Amino acid sequence: MPMLFSSVQSNLDDLTDLAEQLSSEEYNAPCPELGGATIGQHFRHIIEIFLCLINNYETGSINYDKRERNRKIETDITTAVEHIDHIKENLEKENKPLFLEQTLNCTKLRIQSSYFREVLYNLEHTIHHQALMRVGIRKFDRLILSESFGVAPSTIEYRKKCAQ
Repeated sequence: MPMLFSSVQSNLDDLTDLAEQLSSEEYNAPCPELGGATIGQHFRHIIEIFLCLINNYETGSINYDKRERNRKIETDITTAVEHIDHIKENLEKENKPLFLEQTLNCTKLRIQSSYFREVLYNLEHTIHHQALMRVGIRKFDRLILSESFGVAPSTIEYRKKCAQ
């Protein structure tokens, strides 16, 4: 599944590029456009979902609700980038069955999934948060983002077809 992993790598590179352009103040400033959330909080959320998947690969049981919630990732750009690098270095694994666990309305669910399916979920989840961040950082007109930052691959393909 080389295409899946290269897409995630590219997406994570885009996050690193953004992180390296932001000041600590910008990374930590509450964004009214994001309901008061910070860009750093979005980074933390993305990173921790990936870490949850990678760190629980061996057990075969993933529960995204039980992620770490490491405040240093959301407040320190260097720490966030270090974690992104760790994810990129450890993401490529063999596909295997996994179980996704979650509690909904006091009911514990256990749903079969696979590693590749969860990597794809993490990619889509990241794109969603990038789209939100794009709104929050709009006011910083000096930032350079890739055209695909926060845009679903299907939207990119659709736009290409419309342009022809």
